[in-house]
Amino acid sequence: MRQIAYQGEPGAFSDAACRAYASGFEPLPCPTFDAVFAAVAEGRAARAMVPVENAIAGRVDDVYRLLPDMALCVTDEHFLPVHMQLMVVPGTDEADLKVVRSHPMALSQCKGVIRRRGLTAEVAPDTAGAAHALSGDPDPAVAVIAPLAAAERYGLEVIERDVQDADRNVTRFLTLAPEGEEEWPDLLSGPILTSLVFRVRNVPAALYKALGGCATNGVNMIKLESYQEDSSFRATRFQAEIEGHPDEPPVRRALEELGYFSAEVRLLGVFPADPYRKTVGL
Repeated sequence: MRQIAYQGEPGAFSDAACRAYASGFEPLPCPTFDAVFAAVAEGRAARAMVPVENAIAGRVDDVYRLLPDMALCVTDEHFLPVHMQLMVVPGTDEADLKVVRSHPMALSQCKGVIRRRGLTAEVAPDTAGAAHALSGDPDPAVAVIAPLAAAERYGLEVIERDVQDADRNVTRFLTLAPEGEEEWPDLLSGPILTSLVFRVRNVPAALYKALGGCATNGVNMIKLESYQEDSSFRATRFQAEIEGHPDEPPVRRALEELGYFSAEVRLLGVFPADPYRKTVGL
């Protein structure tokens, strides 16, 4: 079976996303996002599954900074409901807890329970990895925030369920494939998104002019992220997502205008919009 790379250990949310949305692939755990991208670029994995933003904690910076420079393309998006569990070594007295460990994105999603219990947050490489580490080195002063699957896998006891700060907590994942293996969806297959990265020319109002084609052609831009490329604070690159297919005349005209005012434009992917968007009005 072909493999799909993800960051974290078995039992992590990315592992769950792989199993839910890429069941035809075998999940391949990787220690870092750099390792995830490298696994696909070097042919050790056929696909990658990466989180890009969370409803509470915002964007995953490490992924957004790696994606534009990798020879990969976006083939799908998925929204995974995220439920955080507070877990400890079985038999732990909750009064002894002093520290909670998890991935920084998970800690950001659970500030309420951390504050209420008076715990000190410590960063771990990933949620399931924190659970695995606590299982291997039991400490009655330490709790972990991780998925329920991690508690079951590593023999930890859940002492408080669904500790995320908002009930409707979801993480958006992207499926990535090697560049050249993308298959654009049919124009009439349903709502479609186009993802791209661009660098505007260093002239006054360049960004305004570059994006003007979306306004004049009625193309809806649903995301715009910026990156400083070097220490000069002068070189800025943008990652954007728009509704529509590049072969649709309005989108084609908007992209042509974007290209005219940009020093570089690269399509990252053309893929179906996840049905979750329609259910919540995105």
